[in-house]
Amino acid sequence: MNATLHELLDLTVRWVHVIAGIMWIGNSLLFNWLDRNLRPLEQPKEGVQGKIWLLHSGAFYEVEKKLLPPGMPYPEKVHWFMFQNLTTWVSGITLLIVVYYMGGAAYMVDPAVANISTTTAIAIGVGTLVLGWLVYDGLWRSPIGKNSALTAAISFVLLIAVTFGLSSVLGGRAAYIHVGALLGTLMTGNVWFYVVPSQRELVAATRAGKAQDPALSYRAKQRSIHNNYMTFPVLFIMVSNHFPSTYGNTLNWLILAILMVGGAVVRHFMNIRFTYGPWLRYAAATAIIALALATILMAWQRGPTSAAASGPVSFVAARDVIQRRCVQCHSATPTDSQFTVAPAGVMFDNPEVIQRMAARIKERAVVSKTMPFGNKTNITDEERALLGAWIDQGAKIDQ
Repeated sequence: MNATLHELLDLTVRWVHVIAGIMWIGNSLLFNWLDRNLRPLEQPKEGVQGKIWLLHSGAFYEVEKKLLPPGMPYPEKVHWFMFQNLTTWVSGITLLIVVYYMGGAAYMVDPAVANISTTTAIAIGVGTLVLGWLVYDGLWRSPIGKNSALTAAISFVLLIAVTFGLSSVLGGRAAYIHVGALLGTLMTGNVWFYVVPSQRELVAATRAGKAQDPALSYRAKQRSIHNNYMTFPVLFIMVSNHFPSTYGNTLNWLILAILMVGGAVVRHFMNIRFTYGPWLRYAAATAIIALALATILMAWQRGPTSAAASGPVSFVAARDVIQRRCVQCHSATPTDSQFTVAPAGVMFDNPEVIQRMAARIKERAVVSKTMPFGNKTNITDEERALLGAWIDQGAKIDQ
């Protein structure tokens, strides 16, 4: 595909994905918050589960949650929130294809992780999404699913196993995004196989003048709560490609596991923050500990990065490494067949730019070793150390 068209497609799909995601997640968080903060009526009414007053945009809102009693006519206008989720998932999968599967799947394979073909890598990614939903849904539909605490624990262990497995066969960035795509697929499956069908049955019962089955509401609510706790981990994964110290770490799977736990706990903290029970303190402490552990693991990989280089390193030597290993992509005229436009607009065509980007070069090529992508130019550890030594010695370009 033409580079300009590919970039335009990436931009368009990403824009749709972000907008739809904000709308879907925003509504999801609002309705979960409403459910947890509804107050019982002073004078109970049939079918009414609670009411709440809200103040926003210069006026008061009175919101009431209810199951409609038999014989009550279906309201003339009911607002459903269905297609925000579907748009988010479809655009997300499309973005996965555009960014990760097209163009030779440059982000998918890292020979330092596993020497597999791009076809195998893509098959692993797609298979994870399909099999992940089947296992998750089957587990919660099984008799074990009646014990929510046990099933949640099993689900979490399986998620960590998938995270470890993907990190063992795919490039770190691709492994992270596929864990996020898996969670997004589970959330979408919950919406379209449980939440929406339950709502349709409630509507059908109302129009037929029949009593509404509370079990339908429970079934939909259970999966909605699952989605609620997956939200923050997914949001982190969506932006994780900006943080190579996470996905580029040798323990990237463990860092992601810790951050997913932290995200879910922060979500729990927000869910219970108005109850002021002991769980509030536990949730806050767990979130802080998770963040501290992730920080320690990201810093743990940082050790001496220029020990292999002895003596002063000239700019000529450093630039030679950059010319042979970096400018295929990072140039105004890239020669790489997959990255026909310099990634992130970074170009190493003149010494001043190289000097200005020295700290970034060290972070990506020397410390996290996430550049070049999949080490496609076969940079050696000695060359990484040489770059690190040149930068540590002041990144001088007049030598």
